[in-house]
Amino acid sequence: MNDTGKLYVVGTPIGNLSDFSPRGIETLEKVDYIAAEDTRVTLRLMTHFGIKKPMLSYYKPHEAEKSAKILALLAEGNSVALVSDAGMPCISDPGVYLVQKCYEQGTPVEVIPSCNAAIAAVAISGIDTMRFAFEGFLPVPKKERAARLDEIKNLPHTLIFYEAPHKLIKTLEDMKTSFGGDRYCALCRELTKLHEEVIRGTLDELCGYYETTEPRGEYVIVVAGAEKTAAEELTIEQAAELARQLVLGGEKMSEACKKAAKETGFPKQEIYKLLLDE
Repeated sequence: MNDTGKLYVVGTPIGNLSDFSPRGIETLEKVDYIAAEDTRVTLRLMTHFGIKKPMLSYYKPHEAEKSAKILALLAEGNSVALVSDAGMPCISDPGVYLVQKCYEQGTPVEVIPSCNAAIAAVAISGIDTMRFAFEGFLPVPKKERAARLDEIKNLPHTLIFYEAPHKLIKTLEDMKTSFGGDRYCALCRELTKLHEEVIRGTLDELCGYYETTEPRGEYVIVVAGAEKTAAEELTIEQAAELARQLVLGGEKMSEACKKAAKETGFPKQEIYKLLLDE
């Protein structure tokens, strides 16, 4: 490529291969190497578009080990495209560690955006899109999962989760216990694929629906934020979590704390101090 010694973070289709952008295809065609979460999955994508490039495996939990080789190649002036099995690398997929290390060693990083299941789901959920937080996959251990749900249950903005079919029913039950059965949500499954579907209702209704229906496909769960009466009962820790989510979304810490203070009623200085102490 004209640009060498650069990491390209390349989004790939989440289902429909027609969603792969011309720029994404061009990038994979021109880089020296492709680092893939699962080389077998990426090989199918490359075969479909007639792309032939050397591939490197890059997956959890061996990101540090795999990154060392990629960083060495980048330092030698090679260009590398990082892809995951579907969607954007680094978003509930491997990649964050490598990107961080690239910045540390002075290697430029460029993003080639594509589909993202969380954004696609919230867009068609019919639930408020003005403010939302991406929670990804919930912790598996029962104690950690309960703590996470308790931490976010009173947040006033929309929440987005990923879940696998074999865990969906248990996750909906856990959400019902924590959020209450009347909390509204949308289950978006198999996005961009042949059997794409959005199922909407309260957690009570959805738990009942899956008593007789087998979950199939990958799910994005979009949950409405807490009603104002519940949000007014936020703790200072939850106010700080709200500010932290805003910071992760690109807000400056001072502005994030200001907005969180306005939303929750807690003093900006207390929220700011709590974030600094984390």
